[in-house]
Amino acid sequence: MPLCRYRAANASEPSFGLITGDQVFDLAVAGGPRTMSEALQLDAASLRQRLDAAAAQMKGGTALSDVTLVAPIDRQEVWAAGVTYLRSRDARMEESTQKDVYDLVYGAPRPELFFKATPGRVSAPGDEIAIRGDSTWDVPEPELALVINRGGEIVGYTVGNDVSSRSIEGENPLYLPQAKVYSKCASLGPVVMLAWEIESLDALPIILKIFRNGAVHFEGETSTAQIHRPFAELVAYLRACNDFPDGVVLMTGTGIIPPSEFTLEAGDVVDITIAGIGTLRNPVVRLAL
Repeated sequence: MPLCRYRAANASEPSFGLITGDQVFDLAVAGGPRTMSEALQLDAASLRQRLDAAAAQMKGGTALSDVTLVAPIDRQEVWAAGVTYLRSRDARMEESTQKDVYDLVYGAPRPELFFKATPGRVSAPGDEIAIRGDSTWDVPEPELALVINRGGEIVGYTVGNDVSSRSIEGENPLYLPQAKVYSKCASLGPVVMLAWEIESLDALPIILKIFRNGAVHFEGETSTAQIHRPFAELVAYLRACNDFPDGVVLMTGTGIIPPSEFTLEAGDVVDITIAGIGTLRNPVVRLAL
């Protein structure tokens, strides 16, 4: 039973829900957590207990087909890990004028972690993601995203897209914030699969499809088996000397890199599917300067 945030017809604000089959139930009505922040302020055992109790009280769900899923965050920051897959290291070495820095990061004890987005910069499933108007080489980055509570426990997983300007970052690694952080620079969704409902994360397939003019223009696949760093290690470094009272979302890096001649264009549609979680689909726009 995944968690979601959704907007019912004519509702002014999103609701926080639990999906069962083809229906969604409002957790606030069933006595569960009312928001994602409230859920992530609980420890994992308490959250599970609250959700189980709410599930037992659920009546009168709404058909999923009658609601719109929104990004499954409210007040959470989104962070990201870089160079966690060998393919990512190789691609960033290819693009960069300072190649050694990425090789050093891949093998270093400390991972690369960077701030990615505030909630307002995160696109919902079906909404537009953006490429910068001052960039000439842009790619989606399909990633498994960890949903982490205030105590540092991973309580769920969702699909993430860390849209990036390879031309800006390749010019100078210090330009990373400009390559990564801007309006509509990320998307998350469609749901949060609860950690205790996923049997294993050892080899989840991650599939990227980019459609152009209605046809598949690029397709790639990787697996969580290829990630170089344990998730617990990434979370520990993220929380070192930092705290997240409403929880946090951490993208865990990408293992799918389109060829160097590829760049996203306005009008493309990006599909990212992670087995057991779902498909995140977004059309692409280019931002004006």
